[in-house]
Amino acid sequence: MKIIAIGGGGFTHDTFPELDDFCLKQTGCTFPKIAYIGTASHDNPTKIARFKHRFAKISSAQIHLPMSLSATQLARRLDGVDLLYVGGGNTEEMVDMWRRNAWDRVLGDTYRSGVTLAGVSAGAVCWFDAFLFSSGQGPMRPLTGLGLIPMGACPHYSTETERHVALHKAVAEGAMPTTLAIDDGAAVTFKNGRPVAMCSATLGAGAYYVRRTDTGSEEVALSLG
Repeated sequence: MKIIAIGGGGFTHDTFPELDDFCLKQTGCTFPKIAYIGTASHDNPTKIARFKHRFAKISSAQIHLPMSLSATQLARRLDGVDLLYVGGGNTEEMVDMWRRNAWDRVLGDTYRSGVTLAGVSAGAVCWFDAFLFSSGQGPMRPLTGLGLIPMGACPHYSTETERHVALHKAVAEGAMPTTLAIDDGAAVTFKNGRPVAMCSATLGAGAYYVRRTDTGSEEVALSLG
């Protein structure tokens, strides 16, 4: 069971194509069947077009899974898929919609069936126990994810200063558990809930555990050597 969490970049951002190649490699398939969920961006047509263009020649199929699908329809469309990729956007709205429509149960079953899950930003952090979210109004706040990986997650760690500060504060206060913070240009693969591989598509991009200490919080680089 694999999940690939991307801090920022890839085809939806039109940056760091190495991250897309990393996702494909994790499937172990030469021409995988790929599905894309764009709930967090309200099925933005530009991102859907980028998805189909990016994988047209290196996958056996590119399937967009629109927000309008029922849970039953979603499960049917996911049959035979090798890689499910979730795009970024409004994480809170996305997870709420999944729970209302029972997509969360379908996606959990999909994960447990062995389909590789991947995603960027919202699509990266949604799989964890907790993540930080900001609607653009008011401070960032911890929210509950799908709980497939037993820790917190934070994207865009290298580029969003306010997220960096808010994460350390939340962890120090106990509002967030130990959290994996991932830079733009970096991706981490989890197997059965544990990190096993990392891709750095730009110099210095990495991932870091942010954890509580007696005096506040500390940051420790993820090392898989």
